[in-house]
Amino acid sequence: MQELSITIEGQGAASYPRGVTPAEILASDAPRKNGAVAARFDGELVDLNRPLEKDGLLAPVGPGDPEALDILRHSASHIMAQAVQEMFPGVKITIGPSIESGFYYDFDFEQTFTPDDLPAIEQRMAEIIARDLPFTRREMSQDEAIELFRNRGENYKVELIEDLGAPTVSVYRQGDFVDLCRGPHLASTSRVPAFKLLNVAGAYWRGDERNPMLQRIYGTAFFSKKDLKDHLRFLEEAKKRDHRKLGRELDLFSIHEEAGGGLVIWHPKGALLRTLIEDFERKEHLRRGYQIVMGPQILKTDLWHQSGHFENYRENMYFTEVDGQSYGIKPMNCLSHMLIYKSRLRSYRDLPLRFFELGTVHRHEKSGVLHGLVRVRQFTQDDAHLLCRPDQVNAEIKGVIDFVIDIMDMFGFEYEIELSTRPEKSIGSDEDWELATRALEQALTDKNLPFDIEPGEGAFYGPKIDIKLKDALNRRWQCATIQCDFTMPERFDLTYIGEDGQKHRPVMLHRVILGSIERFIGVLIEHFAGAFPVWLSPLQAIVLTVTERGDEHARRVEERLKQAGVRVESDLRNEKLGFKIREAQLQKIPYMLVIGDKEVEGGGLALRTRAREDLGFMTVDAFIDRVGPEIGPPRLG
Repeated sequence: MQELSITIEGQGAASYPRGVTPAEILASDAPRKNGAVAARFDGELVDLNRPLEKDGLLAPVGPGDPEALDILRHSASHIMAQAVQEMFPGVKITIGPSIESGFYYDFDFEQTFTPDDLPAIEQRMAEIIARDLPFTRREMSQDEAIELFRNRGENYKVELIEDLGAPTVSVYRQGDFVDLCRGPHLASTSRVPAFKLLNVAGAYWRGDERNPMLQRIYGTAFFSKKDLKDHLRFLEEAKKRDHRKLGRELDLFSIHEEAGGGLVIWHPKGALLRTLIEDFERKEHLRRGYQIVMGPQILKTDLWHQSGHFENYRENMYFTEVDGQSYGIKPMNCLSHMLIYKSRLRSYRDLPLRFFELGTVHRHEKSGVLHGLVRVRQFTQDDAHLLCRPDQVNAEIKGVIDFVIDIMDMFGFEYEIELSTRPEKSIGSDEDWELATRALEQALTDKNLPFDIEPGEGAFYGPKIDIKLKDALNRRWQCATIQCDFTMPERFDLTYIGEDGQKHRPVMLHRVILGSIERFIGVLIEHFAGAFPVWLSPLQAIVLTVTERGDEHARRVEERLKQAGVRVESDLRNEKLGFKIREAQLQKIPYMLVIGDKEVEGGGLALRTRAREDLGFMTVDAFIDRVGPEIGPPRLG
């Protein structure tokens, strides 16, 4: 029998018979073997029971390794699919991947699954786990695999295999359950120590609304019951903070199917919240040397061809026709800004130019991914385009980075930075992409900011810096983006007259600070659990009367506060004070100003806060002095 030379990571090489498994090799290293979830062989993740056919380097993958949770959760998704098929004859299986926070599996079944089905499915999963069924892998030809799944009535698997077009595919089995899968998986079902099914939802096959609607069951799994318990506690907190739930309770916004999916209708309080943010942004941009501009919602399709959007982005765009002429509804604001630049001759002395627009855009998102405010079809971006000389690029990028950091610090957000490079689908020369990527990287290096490289994740016209904020629950949200673009100025023949009297090409920076205003407000709602900073609270104070004897004084207090710039209302209803206070707290109003007989007599108010502090009597002027620094937006930088 042929001998293989296998090196265990951190140890020397040893000889083993061909066909030996990682589990057998690791058997002599009990601590690592017992903790191993899978193995990495010459850089490839493999099952512990995968026969090895060549020399190579072997490393165990344990629970602490980044890939381990994916392997655990993917295995749990197969166990869930097996449980569902055992309990509901006739169910067809589709796909069941691991995802960032767990796993899911999509099923085709005429009966509708409900949350009430989940405990029974969990019980059957526990039984399958107790059976200690090994996950076994088998390689087979495309024709053999098609025949296998066709005989089992699994037409979705047949479609996947045919689309793969590979000569061979891998199939995994545990007990009677068989699935098309790349793997790897755990050694057996008993290696899943802690799991929970979470909810059911609808999902189109392959995410396409033209395809059949499937039923998706979500779950999660961890290597310890403690980790699972902590995660479920996190989910409960996230549920309380859900911006869709709080948006209804605080009367901020609504989305109506009769109006259209992904289209937000702002109620008075939500519109005011949004206006406060937008007004703050306008003032900050003006202070930083930006010029406010505005462009139309539709532009001729010829322009979208010229920019490259039609060829590279049209599946995300909407189009219409006016007087026989095709128009594209703008998904981005850059075209109008370039036309503004081209409207007259520019000199090197004019640069940099910073055009800022709170521009509403439309993008075609599939219905299955729409989600409250954070994934919509119409949204407004705090969009700007900076046109500058090549020697100004570094300073302009760093200026944007400083702006972003000021905003993140103001809201108390931590953040992470990624540098995304050229995607496969792109325009422009290799030289321009190299220059643009180096410019972004140099600015981050100059600022001593750590960043990760995301290969192939740039925009089709240029590389980008993505700044992802972390909210109160440590979730990452994409907001700020800085893109360096040498290509659009060339496509639109943007020039300036240099010091030498010759025409030169400017560099264009595309950037957003908050990104989508809708998404940012959704993030803010969840970050603050609806209890916004005082300057952003639609209602900053409410005057609460104990009896009608305080009504006249309450009106005077309200008027005095309005004159001082406080957003305030009075609740003069004939209700008990405790009821009024509870309602105000549910509405997350920062200050409750109680007016009883004592306050009428003393000409003041009794102050309560939404944090349930009872601060007692104070004069109206004293309250104004206290709240004055909080009611207006902060000044940055």
